Amino acid sequence: MSVLELQNINWQISINRRAHHTDRFYDQEPIVRRGQPFSILLYCNRNLESGENLDLTVSTGPSPSESARTKATFPVSNGRSTGGWNAELRAHDNNILTIAITSPVSAPIGWYTLNIQISSKGRVFSVRLGTFILLFNPWLQEDDVFMGNHAERQEYVEEDSGIIYVGSTNRIGMVGWNFGQFEQDILNISLSILDKSLNFRRDPATDVARRNDPKYVGRVLSAMINSNDDNGVLAGNWSGNYTGGRDPRNWNGSVEILKEWKKSGFRPVRFGQCWVFAGTLNTVLRSLGIPSRVITNFNSAHDTDRNLSVDVYYDPMGNPLDKGSDSVWNFHVWNEGWFVRTDLGPWYNGWQVLDATPQERSQGVFQCGPASVNAVREGDVDKNFDMVFIFAEVNADRITWISDARNGTQKQNSVDTRSIGKYISTKAVGSNSRMDVTDQYKYPEGSSEERQIHQKALSKLKPNASFGPTSARDLADDEGAPSISGKFKITGVLTVGKEVSLALLLKNLTSDRKAVTVNMTAWTIVYNGTLVHEVWKDSATISLDPEEEIQHPMKIPYAQYDRYLKADNMIRATAICKVTDESEVVVERDVILDNPTLTLEVLDRAQVRKPVNVQMLFSNPLDEPVRDCVLMVEGSGLLRGNLKIEVPALRPKEKSRIRFEILPTRSGTKQLLADFSCNKFPAVKAMLSIDVVE
Repeated sequence: MSVLELQNINWQISINRRAHHTDRFYDQEPIVRRGQPFSILLYCNRNLESGENLDLTVSTGPSPSESARTKATFPVSNGRSTGGWNAELRAHDNNILTIAITSPVSAPIGWYTLNIQISSKGRVFSVRLGTFILLFNPWLQEDDVFMGNHAERQEYVEEDSGIIYVGSTNRIGMVGWNFGQFEQDILNISLSILDKSLNFRRDPATDVARRNDPKYVGRVLSAMINSNDDNGVLAGNWSGNYTGGRDPRNWNGSVEILKEWKKSGFRPVRFGQCWVFAGTLNTVLRSLGIPSRVITNFNSAHDTDRNLSVDVYYDPMGNPLDKGSDSVWNFHVWNEGWFVRTDLGPWYNGWQVLDATPQERSQGVFQCGPASVNAVREGDVDKNFDMVFIFAEVNADRITWISDARNGTQKQNSVDTRSIGKYISTKAVGSNSRMDVTDQYKYPEGSSEERQIHQKALSKLKPNASFGPTSARDLADDEGAPSISGKFKITGVLTVGKEVSLALLLKNLTSDRKAVTVNMTAWTIVYNGTLVHEVWKDSATISLDPEEEIQHPMKIPYAQYDRYLKADNMIRATAICKVTDESEVVVERDVILDNPTLTLEVLDRAQVRKPVNVQMLFSNPLDEPVRDCVLMVEGSGLLRGNLKIEVPALRPKEKSRIRFEILPTRSGTKQLLADFSCNKFPAVKAMLSIDVVE
């Protein structure tokens, strides 16, 4: 009888992928999840005889070894063995063998090579069967990333589009984002990100072995999504000048970014800001099987000196100063990944903060997390990783200073313990509404628990300091309560192209007359507080009768801010109000101007593989023409790649109507995203949910 020979292999791709919840990936490779059996069919030249043995070998990484658990050799047996890699002969029909292969639930994820060794008639020979991809398994209870709730798992692993919250505490806005983790080549690119990391370059064998651990993988990805240190995916830029790249506001999703990174030979894509880093990291985490979501923190502190407070400076004329390295961002966006913390203990399992925006170095590299959200809430700032930084982002105290360059003085003005870390937000499960998760990060502002946790965190940072009332608060008490109060009120519509109309409300809180000197300024800013340009200023002396309240108008014509407004559409108004011999009252408000509306309409019934016409409507609201108009459209399952449409220039007040075609490839509710830019409006957004039928 002839020697047993292998003639062909069938990877049973569609059966395995359905069973492993990987059938939505566009790529055609075998993609399976760890800890769960997958089956292959081997076609041989004849039946398998007794005394003939089959052994399989799996290996991953450039120098696989059994000691590092990146290689395993195991027999094809009749019963299923537990632990480790194993293979079971499930059926044996003439010359076709059905073999079920199971990986350990703690196997490293990534590309694997599968070989078979056949021992027959005294001869032993090996055949390479091919390669497959192994991913984390949120469906399997023993996996570190297991997520038991079906609706949450669908949202945080399988949903390929989403919403990211932006804006400010008094105006929460949102942008749609195309995660597209199942699009062609995105999984391959996600795996290649790991192979480009510093850890892999220094010690590939150890790095690949550690890819069994979601907290390790998450931390490496938080370093690699930004380009600092390692030529990672995205270069950050908050200057307001984006020449040589794309304004971060123009991206509609991660797919284009990841593909461009690969196409350019892995050169950083320009440019990203926090929600771009977070949207991209979310894509990569979901593609590898780590449940993840995008989180926005409004009034996010960037505390550089680890003292859990941020210092904000003004000059006596009301100008915000770019002084000191601390800052408060109108909003900051990061990610949460869902997995267990074997290093910290079960109480710290669940959501973990991962932040790919390069703000501070951690262990010498721009990376951040994973930090357990439970640990943040309890002030456990001594736990891994980067807890102090993340605790301060949501719970630092904000200290305002007045700095006078003429006489070199610097005076503390006020301490605010409540304004940092507001409305921490994420998209709700299964709907486009906003879910507030602030209570997962901290106890309610003003509660005794919240202050106790703040003191606990401080005492862990500075074990020997004594914490009575802080000197800052003593100082404020010494000076007595201010005799006046002030706030900005919006008195007109906030729209790009129109005059910005505010009023400073000043109130005398005493029964004496008061003369108040007011210095006011308005600056255009980027959302992280970067000052762009002063666009308005005014000074006045206002006298207030006992308990009188007055409104002092602040009107900024379009012509004054037009050239300096960035795609954030943000203007910061400040007033320094001084009563003789008393400390100043600082009033500040950031306003966000609305873009004109961009409307998308579907003109036909959306059906898989049938072209669908979509119409875009845009009106130029200005009394001047707009030019250099470009429409960018994308949406997973609705069109391959993205559309770029040059739109003709628009005369003053002219309406534009552009039709284009999409070709849906998948049924279900899909999200179409559009970004319209021109010389006067750098990023006008629209999103539309489209129900696609088979």
